[in-house]
Amino acid sequence: MGAILQDFSEHWMLYLSIPIVAALIGYVTKVLAIKMMFYPVEFRGKKPFLGWQGIVPKHAAKMAGIACDTLTEQLLRPQDVVARLDPERIVAEVEGPLRHAIEEIVEEVASTYQPGMWEAMPKVVRRAMIQRVQNDAPRMLSDIMDEIKSDVDNVFDLKAMVVTALVRDKELLNRIFLEAGNKEFQFIRRSGAVFGFLIGLVQMSAWVLFKAPILMPMFGLFTGWFTDWLALKMIFRPQQPTTYLGLFEWQGLFLKRRKEVSEAYGDLIAKEIVTPRNVIEAVLRGPLSDKVLALVTRKVDEELNRRTSIAKPLVVFAVGGRRYQDLKGRIAEMVMSKLPETMSYVEDYAADAMDIRNTLVSKMQELEPEEFEELLRPAFREEEWMLIATGALLGFAVGEVQVLALEFLSS
Repeated sequence: MGAILQDFSEHWMLYLSIPIVAALIGYVTKVLAIKMMFYPVEFRGKKPFLGWQGIVPKHAAKMAGIACDTLTEQLLRPQDVVARLDPERIVAEVEGPLRHAIEEIVEEVASTYQPGMWEAMPKVVRRAMIQRVQNDAPRMLSDIMDEIKSDVDNVFDLKAMVVTALVRDKELLNRIFLEAGNKEFQFIRRSGAVFGFLIGLVQMSAWVLFKAPILMPMFGLFTGWFTDWLALKMIFRPQQPTTYLGLFEWQGLFLKRRKEVSEAYGDLIAKEIVTPRNVIEAVLRGPLSDKVLALVTRKVDEELNRRTSIAKPLVVFAVGGRRYQDLKGRIAEMVMSKLPETMSYVEDYAADAMDIRNTLVSKMQELEPEEFEELLRPAFREEEWMLIATGALLGFAVGEVQVLALEFLSS
């Protein structure tokens, strides 16, 4: 024992470096693991094996689908997005742009299908006809909005909109996990250093007593693996506050921060994903936009029938039956092409009316712990073993370097 104490007193600075290096191993492996989860966004290296792409962006479609499942099945339904919108208020918000769009549509349709007749009309007559259509347009738009609200699932695919946005913008997908789990990732980094230092004290004692070279890489491997594993456990478990050894209470950090996470998540979704602009784009140009086109076509047909009920045979005769059908389709297509720009004027009102952020925050407070966990857990679950293994291997390699350094400095 005296020889051991003398050896320690002579090389105490060298031995104290062991827990410091172990703390560094714990910290660096966590930083590396987190970086590997999210970056690089695109594959770097030589495919298929010599290189790396962040786990989350690599599995963007799957990750987006998982994130979207929780969002659309537990938190937000298409009805929640549009139910608070008032068609009459929307019409009032877009009245000016709508009248301008209608004028362009009437001018183009008339000059295309009856150019001679339209150009021969006195300007005051053409203006009167345009104004009649403009006056009818708000009612028609209000009717379209009412039908969309009454059957929103048929014309608005919320999940497709969210998944498309996240797969297209992998940085945004990363942000969902990084911002929701910001404190958890900080905890992982810091806990790596703390746990690594504590394990390093045991490692130091073992080296002082036995000086077996295999100890250092094995402890390095254990430090890299255990600190990764324990940090992940402490983020999500236990789900309820639990007292350990009668001394301290712990609850999974992510679940404990439910209120803070809910607010950050709600802010991001409302500002970046489920926005009025994205919703309008999804309805008018998304995978179900053909249903909206069919609705608009039907409304155009009803409006033309109403306006030409008595003179319809003459109109059909004048332009031809086939061209009359083409005319209705062309009007509907032009309405669809003009609506995105026209509806952009309603974005401020829609953002306030939909109130996506507060809807999400309140719904998230009602989630069961298992459901709430799924907001962040998928980022860790996918290839989690690889992250832990990387930490273990890095710890093993550093341990080998420690052995060489200790033997050299002790000689």
